[in-house]
Amino acid sequence: MYTVHRVNNVILLTLGSVALVSLVSLVGILLLVVHVRFLQESLLLLVSFSTGAILGDVFLHMLPELAETTPNFGRAMIIVLGGILFSFLIEKVIHWHHCHVLPDEGEHHHAHHHPVGYLCLLGDGMHNFIDGVLIASSYLVSVEIGVATTIAVILHEIPQEIGDFAILIHSGFSKQSALGWNFVSALTAVLGAVIVLLASSSVGSVSDYLLPFAAGNLLYIAGSDLIPELHKQTGLGRGILQACIMAAGMGAMYLMLFLE
Repeated sequence: MYTVHRVNNVILLTLGSVALVSLVSLVGILLLVVHVRFLQESLLLLVSFSTGAILGDVFLHMLPELAETTPNFGRAMIIVLGGILFSFLIEKVIHWHHCHVLPDEGEHHHAHHHPVGYLCLLGDGMHNFIDGVLIASSYLVSVEIGVATTIAVILHEIPQEIGDFAILIHSGFSKQSALGWNFVSALTAVLGAVIVLLASSSVGSVSDYLLPFAAGNLLYIAGSDLIPELHKQTGLGRGILQACIMAAGMGAMYLMLFLE
């Protein structure tokens, strides 16, 4: 059972973390001051680090915690698979993948691309809602896992939010409108976190279900969205660099173990 002090800490840390994740949506403003080609090159390096951080969070924090604390580890692994399947279905329904790729600089965009922008906002809103669920679920287990998951989510959100902003601009939104709507869609993370926190007060051992679900979702993000982006660059030297940066992301998550 949580003490009142611990519950208050979890609530404050969770809400602070999802607020920070929501503010990351404003990073799209970088497109206004940085050349697109340079930004695309830098994003792939960030995607490499984000991939390593997410995999490190799952395999160094979440799964070991489940192995130590979950009475039925086999059931937890089934929930992990359920999280992967759920993420696949969500991506199929709303075509979330379109929100992860920056449009080519020379591509022509007209008014008929507006539906793509709205679709991107819908998909991003649902994705951010799940991010809020991930963060709140992690803090319910421990502060260490909550902090690690928040960092992993932020690293993943930076390239995604820049991509979302670019798609909105190329779909006909003004710069101010794109930033505003992108931020509104990011606030669904707060809603997801609040729902989990409210459920945790009325449903026992909620983390036994949410933590493996969160692990499955993160595994899907890394394997389905991030790694395929890295494969778009085929040079051996670039691949070695990506692997090294990915290892650095994993190493960062390993260092997070010492926060506890």
